[in-house]
Amino acid sequence: MFDRVEIIVKAGNGGDGAASFRREKFVPLGGPDGGDGGRGGSVIIRADDDVSNLKFYRQNRVYSADNGKNGSSKRKSGRSGADLILKVPPGTIVSEKVILGKDIVLADLKEKGQEVVAAAGGDGGLGNSHFASSINQAPVLAQKGEAGEEKTIILELKLIADAGIVGYPNVGKSSLVAAASAANPKIADYPFTTLEPVLGTVIIGHRSFVLAEIPGLIAEAGLGKGLGHDFLRHIVRTRLLVHLLNGDSPSPVDDMIQVNNELSIFDSALSKKPQIVAVNKIDLPQVRERMPEISGIFKEIGIKVHFISAFTGEGVLELMAEVLKELDHISPKEEAPATEETFAVFHPQPRGDSIKVSRDGDVFVIENKSLERIIEGTDSFNAEAKRQLIGLLNRPHIRKALERAGAKLGDRVRCASFEWRW
Repeated sequence: MFDRVEIIVKAGNGGDGAASFRREKFVPLGGPDGGDGGRGGSVIIRADDDVSNLKFYRQNRVYSADNGKNGSSKRKSGRSGADLILKVPPGTIVSEKVILGKDIVLADLKEKGQEVVAAAGGDGGLGNSHFASSINQAPVLAQKGEAGEEKTIILELKLIADAGIVGYPNVGKSSLVAAASAANPKIADYPFTTLEPVLGTVIIGHRSFVLAEIPGLIAEAGLGKGLGHDFLRHIVRTRLLVHLLNGDSPSPVDDMIQVNNELSIFDSALSKKPQIVAVNKIDLPQVRERMPEISGIFKEIGIKVHFISAFTGEGVLELMAEVLKELDHISPKEEAPATEETFAVFHPQPRGDSIKVSRDGDVFVIENKSLERIIEGTDSFNAEAKRQLIGLLNRPHIRKALERAGAKLGDRVRCASFEWRW
């Protein structure tokens, strides 16, 4: 079963900024010329018609984009890392797994070409040329590249089909798909022969529609038993259900009621979808003899029933014609159940760069990603670098944030690994 997989995606880290100085003959005022690091590559998930399932992502669970290259002298920026494109079938929902709480849906990739950034690459660090000022004309500060995002992503495929065949195991769903279309599903006389949904295109005259076989349901499938949730999710996007029943069953009506109950437990809207009921296996003498009896029972509860033989093809064309007729009557607004949310592609907001000051015992701690990256990219054991760092960390907006937190002259202050007396 390959319709739901969990993978880890790691975006590339940004390259480090360079701390260098221009030293050339006849250029007395060369100054700082450190270039910026390149941006890390992002991991992008894109819907593509060339992909039909998620099998590939079971072979390898970890995917990483390229890191950005470091900056160099002469203000040369490092090369950005290449993005990693992961292709998935249209109909794939991309979610971020969280430890506590509900998974966060990033995108519902319904159509070819839709994509979402699953993990954003880290920004490249700034070179020392950016830190030059009238009071610091020879900065030795440089910024370290930002780490790329790392996330656990869930890919969940929901087939996009016009009609779906539902019913108990071994009622002949695979045989019906094979008889009605050019699909070639596995057919055998034991339950759960089909381990993944099968799509087939049914052609009637100049018209066509997509028919999906949904693997067999059992009692308490709505609670996850049998193939359970793994395939009930595929029914969500079908516009119409073909409810296939075994004519050799002691009570086809009870079978239909049980399957509809399981659909309702999983999603109350599923049991309300338009259904066409068909009784299979009329090629068997005992079933053909029961046709008037079965027809009368369904008539009493107001349901029109179709009789077919998926084995010989009898009644299949008429059934498919009825499916096409019903699909024509279903307006676009009815294609999705009321309980199914419509997820737009999620665009992450820019990361904030605010100054946050907290207290750890008698030490005031400054939290700011940009400042932390400068400290990580600078040799704070160098006396000149340490002096420049203190000057940078004593700018008015940082000083005001410390004062609001209650810091006074002489208190210890820490930012990343750098600690000093304020």
